[in-house]
Amino acid sequence: MNRLKLKNIRRQRRRLGRRKRVMGVPDRPRLCVFRSAKHMYAQIVDDLKGVTICSASTVEKDGKPSNGGNAGSAAEVGKRLAERASSAGISNVVFDRNGYLYHGRVKALADAAREGGLRF
Repeated sequence: MNRLKLKNIRRQRRRLGRRKRVMGVPDRPRLCVFRSAKHMYAQIVDDLKGVTICSASTVEKDGKPSNGGNAGSAAEVGKRLAERASSAGISNVVFDRNGYLYHGRVKALADAAREGGLRF
């Protein structure tokens, strides 16, 4: 088995272990992060209803080209998500890092979301 497959399998195991304990409810939905090699995606999910309340990513057509694989772009996604969440009336969330280590792009997104007004 090559190293990338093994790395992904280990991340999936960490992710499922955390998802047993982390659940988004209507008064405190889940902020879920997905990180690929080129882009960052984040969404706020109500797990009881099974709906995405708001989302943001680096692939959105906002008129400016950006490199989605760096911490600066991840911070922009966090700010954009915090703005959309506040307009939807959400201030408290549960952070789901989705099995990724809390550093680099994931940390930059979380810090920017906190600066934007989300509490977790």
